[in-house]
Formats: sequence, structure tokens, C-alpha cells
Amino acid sequence: MWKLLVGFAAFAALAIFILMKSGGNVDMSGEKHDVAAPHVEESASAASSPASVPAPASAASN
Repeated sequence: MWKLLVGFAAFAALAIFILMKSGGNVDMSGEKHDVAAPHVEESASAASSPASVPAPASAASN
């Protein structure tokens, strides 16, 4: 049983070491609630607003 625990600890340490050396963003401080995250309400209201403007009549049709 102790071999499994030692193997797990060694694998976890190696994985974290490789991620940190490769430039991965490893943050072990827990869940974050950033203000900079996009809000769903804003994107839903932007999608519901009309995005297309009617094209003007061409001069050839006159």
C-alpha cells in the first residue's frame, strides 16, 4: 500500500514540475471568480439585438 502512495506522490510531483517548466499556468490557490470573465447576460442580449442593417436600394433598380 505504501508503494502506491509513494508512486502517486512521485507522479504528481513530476507532472507539476513538467507543467511549470513548460510554461503552463498552474495555479494551486483554488477557485477564482474574476471580474474580467465575460458575462452570459451581455452576450445573450447582444445576440438578440438586430445585427444586420437593411441594404440601401441600388441605383440600377431605378
